[in-house]
Amino acid sequence: MPGNTSTLDWWRGAAIYQVYLRSFADGNGDGTGDLAGLRSRLPYLADLGVDAIWLNPWYPSPMADGGYDVADYRSIEPVFGTLAEAEKLIEEAHDLGIRTIVDVVPNHASDQNAWFQEALAAGPGSEARERFWFRPGVGDGPPNGWQSIFGGPAWTQVPDGEWYLHLFAPEQPDFNWNNPAVRQEFLDVLRFWFDRGVDGVRIDSAAVLVKDLDSVEESYTDHDGVHEIYREWRRVSDSYGGRILIGEVWLPDQERFANYLRPDELHTAFNFDFLSSAWEPAALRASIDLTLATHVPIGAPATWVLSNHDVARPVTRYGRAVTSWDNAERRDGMPSDLELGRRRARAAALLAMALPGSVYVYQGEELGLNEVEDIPEELIDDPMWERSGHTVRGRDGCRVPLPWSGAEPPFGYSTGEPWLPQPAGWRGLTVEAQEADPGSMLCLYRSALRLRRELLGDGTLTWLPYADEVVAFRRDSGLVCLVNLGAEPVALPEPGSVLLASGPLDGELLPPDTAVWIMEAR
Repeated sequence: MPGNTSTLDWWRGAAIYQVYLRSFADGNGDGTGDLAGLRSRLPYLADLGVDAIWLNPWYPSPMADGGYDVADYRSIEPVFGTLAEAEKLIEEAHDLGIRTIVDVVPNHASDQNAWFQEALAAGPGSEARERFWFRPGVGDGPPNGWQSIFGGPAWTQVPDGEWYLHLFAPEQPDFNWNNPAVRQEFLDVLRFWFDRGVDGVRIDSAAVLVKDLDSVEESYTDHDGVHEIYREWRRVSDSYGGRILIGEVWLPDQERFANYLRPDELHTAFNFDFLSSAWEPAALRASIDLTLATHVPIGAPATWVLSNHDVARPVTRYGRAVTSWDNAERRDGMPSDLELGRRRARAAALLAMALPGSVYVYQGEELGLNEVEDIPEELIDDPMWERSGHTVRGRDGCRVPLPWSGAEPPFGYSTGEPWLPQPAGWRGLTVEAQEADPGSMLCLYRSALRLRRELLGDGTLTWLPYADEVVAFRRDSGLVCLVNLGAEPVALPEPGSVLLASGPLDGELLPPDTAVWIMEAR
């Protein structure tokens, strides 16, 4: 069934566009993206051909971690706008056939969240502290040796001597999901946003909510108790009809991963195995096979993701000597051949969009933006920079504001100075410049998303016998996708009509690092 926006199971084949609001479009000239800017650009997203938008956290936040430190789950960060504007956005997007998905952050809050401030004031042994992980230290140190995902200890001491757990930054205290008040709070948060017309919720760090502090090891990922939480959430989403739950689940064990997609839990989860795969035919085929083997038996649609706000942009990654992605080894600064990377990124886009299930497009991916790796150190915003002792530059390079028009920064993004600097070299990558170029990355994405809506989306694939360096399969509609990852051109199949190619074809040959969609002759 091709992707669409008209049925209750729209999400199974949807094309979803990730909006990093802070960097999308600035409507008031203060240098930070906002709801006014996004609302003004909704026609662009409709023209692109997406079925839904997913917004990173838009809640009031001190921005210690780009908004993932939430101070209030039922309001909008004033820099972004107002709750009334958010409701208007949801309505206007619906009018254009675009659904809205919001980010919910259940593992941790901001240290400025009212509950955490109450816990600090209430003192040891209080009911307020039971909503978080407060513990006495051991000797002169923390309760255990757990380390933060951002680097450094995962515990911070408060003036009365107790310590609190934070898997991420100290400004992000972890909730205690053994506490009934925490569970009820987030059920109410879901209802709050569903009542305002939100179509789905993306769940941040979905696998780490339940902890075992008594374990010698760092025991916080994928505990069985997390599944009862999502069964409760699913009952809420089902009661609204057609609202979906999407998990950010980083797990190497695909059998454990599949547990989150059981019929009474999450609807979908991000496919990080595919995102992390090297640009190699065997690796990609193995990832696709593994993904489908995980999803098909339980009736869940796969998701295909090439990038997001946490990983290096594909144009830069695919131009490096090492094209796989490892979040623990970010490979910041590794030399990249951007011309090669852009050619491969174009081919990867057609591959991802041709696969059965839903596809995510991270803002700027459709423009072929590269990772910005020379942000001045004094402007780096990502907490990874400080927490790593200035050894990991972090994720700001994929969060630089979008270039819309003009020949110089801020490229139509704002009338003020962007919160992160844009490279002058992006002048040829603006929306304005690419709309005038039929061979641009933007035009490729528009064409691919239009064809995808007509011919692809949810369904199955059949592998086709081809040369080892070619990834080749047929979809239910008769569309054949070929991707040449080898060093030499390969012959196109006969007969069939070419619908779209990621780059110029060489007569009847498919050049290296190029993908093509062909409709089989009937």
